[in-house]
This record gives sequence, C-alpha cells and structure tokens, in this order.
Amino acid sequence: MRRLVAVAVTAVAVAGVLVGCGGEENWAQKCETGANLVIECAPADRPQVSGVTGELLDGGTYDVESDRGQVVVVNFWGSWCAPCRAEADDLENTYQATKPKGVSFIGINSRDDRDAAIAFERGRVTYPSIYDFEAKVALKFDVPNMSTPATLILDRQGRIAVAIRKATTIGELQPLVERVAAEGNP
Repeated sequence: MRRLVAVAVTAVAVAGVLVGCGGEENWAQKCETGANLVIECAPADRPQVSGVTGELLDGGTYDVESDRGQVVVVNFWGSWCAPCRAEADDLENTYQATKPKGVSFIGINSRDDRDAAIAFERGRVTYPSIYDFEAKVALKFDVPNMSTPATLILDRQGRIAVAIRKATTIGELQPLVERVAAEGNP
C-alpha cells in the first residue's frame, strides 16, 4: 500500500510539472503544433536539454552529453502501457534504419518494476533504457503536457527538435528522425 501511495504522489507531481507549471510551456508555444500531438521546433526555438543522466536497466549509466553530435531519440515508456507495447516494433525498426545516419535511441522507463521492464525490453528493442521509477529523469526534459508513451527527437546540439506526445509509428517517426538527422549534413 505504501508503494501505491508513493507511485500516486509521484504521478501527480510529474503531471503537474509536465503540464507546464511555472510557465515552462513557453518554448512549446513558439513551436509548430501539428496534427496528432506532434510539436516541431525551428532550430532557433529549440530548448536545450542538459543534465540528463540515469541508471540503465541493464547496469551502467547514461549521460545525454555522451551522445552530443548525434541525433537522439528519447522514448518514454512503461511495461504496463499498452500503447508502448504497440509502438515497440516501430521504434526498433526506426532505430535500425537510422543509426547509420548518426542517430541513437534511449528509452526512459518510469513507474515500473525493474524486472517487468527488463522482461518487456528483452526481444523487443536493442537500444538501452534508463530506469526512472520516480520520473526524476523525465522531468529534466521539461516538456509540457507529456504522457506515456511519448517520444522526443533531440538535434545534434542536444535541443528538442520534435516532441510526439502519444504513441508513434515508423511511418510517422522515421521521416521526422531523418529530417532532423539531415540538418546541417551535406
């Protein structure tokens, strides 16, 4: 029961921050909100991401700074999330198709039992995930109205170029990733 209360309190706190408390929604208001809960930001309007580090599900640590110079696709998921299950193959297929173009993927797993999260990933995706039970890592991305699942595309400078605030498909995600990956490349 204590764990359930802790999860509920964490979820309410995360929801409050992600909805844009304290004016955090300003950067998203400058960006183009398209159909289907997709926000695309022009380079001049992209918010910088920094200080994102966390413990990986399979051990070790991740620091977003280590991927500077690459496009980074960040997917927020949980094994308890049916839409996350539906999008897993599309994420993996997009990862395989775009990694030769300097694209890396990182998952952010939240509100989940570690064993359930590891079992969910096994056989579904080959990229790593941060274990973020309390959603502290997720809060560092400072995205308004975010839920699970959601996907961010960071440009090579570590700025949020695209925010997808729902489950995605390869048909939607891969062209967005490729467009960001092509920026500044000959």
